[in-house]
Amino acid sequence: MILEGVLIGFCGGFFGGLVGLGGGVLMIPLMVYVLRLPQSAAHGNSLAAIAFTAISGAVTYYIHGSVDPFASFFLALSAVLPVRYGAKLATVLRSDRLKKYFAIFVLFASFALILKDYRIPPTCRDGSFHLEIFLLLLTGSFTGFITGLFGVGGGTIMVPGLVMLLGMPQQVAQGTSLLAMVPVCLSGTLPYLRLGHMHLRLVIGLSLGATLGGPVGALLANFLPEFHLRFLFSFTLIFLAIKQLRE
Repeated sequence: MILEGVLIGFCGGFFGGLVGLGGGVLMIPLMVYVLRLPQSAAHGNSLAAIAFTAISGAVTYYIHGSVDPFASFFLALSAVLPVRYGAKLATVLRSDRLKKYFAIFVLFASFALILKDYRIPPTCRDGSFHLEIFLLLLTGSFTGFITGLFGVGGGTIMVPGLVMLLGMPQQVAQGTSLLAMVPVCLSGTLPYLRLGHMHLRLVIGLSLGATLGGPVGALLANFLPEFHLRFLFSFTLIFLAIKQLRE
C-alpha cells in the first residue's frame, strides 16, 4: 500500500498546496474509491498522515516567524479531548451514514474555498486577554471534534476561525494551526488504532506523498490564477460530495 499511499498523498498535498486547503478532503474520497477502504478507516489513516505532514509544515512556518506558540498551546489543549470523541463517534457510525456526513462537510469546505476572499471583520481585534483565550478554546474544541470525526486537518475550520475571530494574519494562522494539529491528530488516531483501522504502510505512503506534493502545489500556485484554481478544485469536491450523497 505504500506506492498507492504516496500517489494519493501526493494528490492531496499537491491540490491542498495549490488552493490552500487541507489535503484530507481529497485523500479520503480517493482512499474510499481507489483502495476500497471503509469510510472510517479512510478517516483514521488520513488523520495519522496529517499529524506527520503537519510537523514539517509547522517547522517551516516557525522558521519564518509565522507561528504563535501561545495560541497553538490553547488550541491544542482544548482540542485533544474533543478529537477523540469525534473519532469514537466515527468508528460507531454506520459507514453509509458517515459517508453522507463527510460529503456534507466536503460541500461546506468547497463553498468556504469559493468564498475565501470574502472575510468577516475580526471579532477580537485588540480585545481582552480573557476573550482571546475563550475564542481560542472555543475554536480548538470545535475543530478538534470535527477533525476526529472526519479525519481532516484544521485548515478548513481552525484557520478561518483564527483569522475572523482573532484577526490573526493568514500566514500566522496557518502556521499556528499546523503546530496545534500535531498533538491533536495524534490523539485522534488512538480510537482508530484500537479498532485496527490503521494501515502503517498506507500512512507512511500518504505522509511521504503529501510532504512532497504540498510544496510542489504551493510553488505552482504562484504561477497560476488562484481564483480559477479554487473554483476548479471546489467543483471537483462538489462532484465527489454529490456522488457520495447519492450512493
